[in-house]
Amino acid sequence: MLRAKLPLFGLLALALSLFPDACIARGKHKHCDFSFCGNINITYPFRLKSQPHRCGYNELELVCENNRTIFPMKYGNFYVQHLSYSDKTIQLLDVSLGNDNCSIPHSSYPWYTPFAKELHLYRTTTEYSVMYLINCTTQINNSSVYIDAFRCTNTPSSSQPPYFYFLDENTAPSDFHESCTVEAQVPIMVASITGLSTFDIYTKLLTGFQLSWFTSSYDYVWLRWDSIVNVLLSLLQLLLLPLAIYIQSNLAFLLPDIFGEPVNGGIQILCLAITGILLLRTFLGISCLIALVIQKLRKRHLSMDDEIENFLQSHNNLMPIRYSYFEIKRMTDGFKNKLGQGGYGSVFKGKLRSGQLVAIKLLNKSKANGQDFINEVATIGRIHHVNVVKLIGFCVKGSKQALVYDFMQNGSLDKIIFSTESNTLSWQKMFEIALGVARGIEYLHRGCEMQILHFDIKPHNILLDENFTPKVSDFGLAKLYSVDDDIVSLTAARGTLGYMAPELFYKNIGGISYKADVYSFGMMLMEIVGRRKNLNASAEYSSQIYFPSWIYDRFEEGDIIELGDVTENENKIMRKMVIVAFWCTQMRPTDRPSMSKALEMLESEVELLEMPPKPSFSGNVN
Repeated sequence: MLRAKLPLFGLLALALSLFPDACIARGKHKHCDFSFCGNINITYPFRLKSQPHRCGYNELELVCENNRTIFPMKYGNFYVQHLSYSDKTIQLLDVSLGNDNCSIPHSSYPWYTPFAKELHLYRTTTEYSVMYLINCTTQINNSSVYIDAFRCTNTPSSSQPPYFYFLDENTAPSDFHESCTVEAQVPIMVASITGLSTFDIYTKLLTGFQLSWFTSSYDYVWLRWDSIVNVLLSLLQLLLLPLAIYIQSNLAFLLPDIFGEPVNGGIQILCLAITGILLLRTFLGISCLIALVIQKLRKRHLSMDDEIENFLQSHNNLMPIRYSYFEIKRMTDGFKNKLGQGGYGSVFKGKLRSGQLVAIKLLNKSKANGQDFINEVATIGRIHHVNVVKLIGFCVKGSKQALVYDFMQNGSLDKIIFSTESNTLSWQKMFEIALGVARGIEYLHRGCEMQILHFDIKPHNILLDENFTPKVSDFGLAKLYSVDDDIVSLTAARGTLGYMAPELFYKNIGGISYKADVYSFGMMLMEIVGRRKNLNASAEYSSQIYFPSWIYDRFEEGDIIELGDVTENENKIMRKMVIVAFWCTQMRPTDRPSMSKALEMLESEVELLEMPPKPSFSGNVN
């Protein structure tokens, strides 16, 4: 009888030595006794905060306050209205709505982030959408898009700023008012709120919203064929399930005092020791082989992937959606329609399932641990402004990184101002584009919780939608700083030659600050008026090489480039842009205006503007 059990002892020893994690898998999330909070029955996979940590999932920890069950999430708290363990559904209600009869919802649900490796929450019906709760500093009247979020019209807060409105999740970016910011993404059990009244929306909100869950202790058993590494890991992990079951059934042998009859301790130790020695070499060999293959295939991108994933985990309150690489390929129809290519990568035209056109930037393999990708998501991923390009979503799959933006029908500004063909845009329209860019940069500097310095303002990075509304884009070089930082630190100069502020090269001129973006904006203004690039190495005279000085001389002589026939009003517009450009391109940062002041100057009358000193450049231009 004992000889018959020896092979079983050896297999058990193998399982215990190779897969210790499987032995304790069932102990991680124990089925504890149920508890009640009010009328809510709480048991596995949920747990109460007062229960031992081994009960249920920490990610599904509930709190019982005043006999009401609360599901605390990272972006808000929700009352649990109902729990059904038979069909695995949970009904939730925003806690904000329960404060009083006039409160508005302020909680968001983290849509694209799984709660844990073994735990997932998902929608249960198509009659489900996520509407925007937006905060506006100005009141918006007579709009079918903006639905008043105040349900009590007689309260003082409903007639004075800030004003809150609901917007449907499919609202076009052009419909967002420039004075509004997104406060929350609120789930509601309707496919669309378009056409609904405030009363209708709150009627739906007060019924809560439903989610379903599923747990899988061995969800990693499925084979993944996307890479050799994942195939090897999947095959190895595939052994976990049967071995764990085998261990469970044989614990009676190893723990006889708890599960079965006593067994001779000397025989037990001898069997385990012999089997362990024989299998140790095999185990080490397999481990080394797997480690070698993984290191070979991932050596180049391991650091970058970890950097990006750590960033996404710590900033998972961002608004954009995380797409799979398969979804990116489907949007672009296999990357067929290529819009352009640059040092950053390639841009493809795509279409969402809703029919909305998008531009998908497929980034090249990064040389800076994915910092360009992180910069983009960290900056425009958290803001919304009519003059800043909207990041709809992103994708990270190993070394593949993609960013999904709104499609800009009229391309970039440089294609218009540097075109050899006749420019069809009026000077009034060009002035409006300049104003829009100024508003976008001013918002980046002062309109967010952190000041965002772009460091690469140029016509190529200004995109134009179907109405020629400008959008500041390409935040690959952007940096975030505290709004209190007047001077910032950089380890190296960044930007494009011809638009970079002098202080990025010459430290004795002054400290680096938001004035670097002001300088780039001034150079771009000159290019709009002059219709030529600011760096002209083939210029007839060397004085033409430094563009601000050359423009200044032409301006004083009354000759503002080859403008053709212009009206008096157009002449005033161009003079105004040139004078503001001169102020923005002053050598010392302290002599330049802030972006707010530059915007104020553009919006004022040209007769009120004072002519600044001539911009000069004492260094060599190569």
